[in-house]
Parts: sequence; C-alpha cells; structure tokens
Amino acid sequence: MRPELHPDTTLDIITLVLNEAAGITAFMQHLQPLRQRGARVTVVDGGSSDGTPALCAALADAVLAGPRGRARQMNCGGQVSHFPHPIPTRQVLLFVHADTLLPAGADHLIQRAISGGAAWGRFDVRISGRSRWLAVVGTLMNLRSRWSGIATGDQAMFVRRDAFDAVGGFPDQPLMEDIELSRRLCRIARPACLRERVTTSGRRWDTRGVWPTIWLMWTLRWRYWRGAAPEDLARDYR
Repeated sequence: MRPELHPDTTLDIITLVLNEAAGITAFMQHLQPLRQRGARVTVVDGGSSDGTPALCAALADAVLAGPRGRARQMNCGGQVSHFPHPIPTRQVLLFVHADTLLPAGADHLIQRAISGGAAWGRFDVRISGRSRWLAVVGTLMNLRSRWSGIATGDQAMFVRRDAFDAVGGFPDQPLMEDIELSRRLCRIARPACLRERVTTSGRRWDTRGVWPTIWLMWTLRWRYWRGAAPEDLARDYR
C-alpha cells in the first residue's frame, strides 16, 4: 500500500462537468484511491440537465453549482479549500477533465514534483480513440508542451495554491484559458513536465476527424497568438 501524502502537502482535485452522466460514475470511482490517501475532490457543475451532480454526490467531497464555462468553473472549484486554516505549506490544485484518467499514483508523482521545487506542472497525455494517428498527435502535444512550457487542460495541470493566486487563477475567457494560465505561470517558473501519461478521450477527434481537428486547433492558436478575441475563437470552435 502506498503511503499517504506528506503532511505538509495537500491535494485538491477539481473537475468541471456539464452533462457527463454517461461516464461520470466511472471517472469518479477512478479518483477514489486518491481520496483514500488524503486528496479532496471538488466537482463544479455548469448546469447539467442529465443528473450529473447527483451521480457525483457520494463520490466527491463537494459538488458545487458554478457559472458555466471552463475557466469560471475551475476558478470556482479552486476557491474551495477542504483543509483547516492555516493552509498547509504546500496546497496543490489539480485540474482534471471528466474525460481524462490519471496515471497510477498521480498524487505521489505530483508531491515529488512539488517537493522538488516545482510551482506547477502537467502530465504527458495519451489520446484514446479510433484513429492510429492519435498516438502521433499525443506525442507531438507532449513535445510541444515540453519545449514551449505551455500546457493544455487535457494534460491535467497542477499548481501550488500560492502560484495560482499570484497569477489570478484562470483568466475569465471562453477559450484558451489553459494556454493563458500557462503563459502567466511561466513568468513564475517553468512547469514540471511529468512523463507519466494521463489518458484523455479522443471523442472530439473521432467526431470531427483527426486532420480537421488538427487544422482547427492550430488555426485557433495561431489566431490567439495574433491577438484574436477569445470570444471569437470560442464561437468558431463550437
């Protein structure tokens, strides 16, 4: 049996949901070993109409009704602390999408990174889906992230509470919130790029097609770097 988290490190796992009833129970059960070792799980619902919050209730430490939108939901969850004051020395927030599975011992991997001096970080990613090209896409995402220091939400970003607060949390924008948070955190420190992989759903890739999705994402990022408004990008993404 793995030991519990070191007493001066606490882990808050935050996930945002919206109509995830089909797979949310399996996802929440996946997090239970981490809860048993001391992590706390907060689910932030953006207005589900399929009973998702009720399915999460017995498997989370808190289920919140938050404003719809990835950045707003994650910030809502990030403001909740399940731990008594004063907050322990290293409180860490881990943001996990509801279609993403963490590697075994993710809590201990994060603790090791934080104990080694990291202010924030992310995991490598593996994309599950029908296309054989998804393995290539995941590899390129990991290499790009390691080179640039920019992480995406699919990579299960984690960050020390003090660093998260120092940059003001996720920016209140409807798209590229993970890119912008990474840019701001990079001003504090480079990320810990953990080679252990999370597994994220390739449903978007399967639905839209691998190459159209690659083209769409690169186009949106190029436009973002050129200064396009996130609201315009979000409309085109949908």
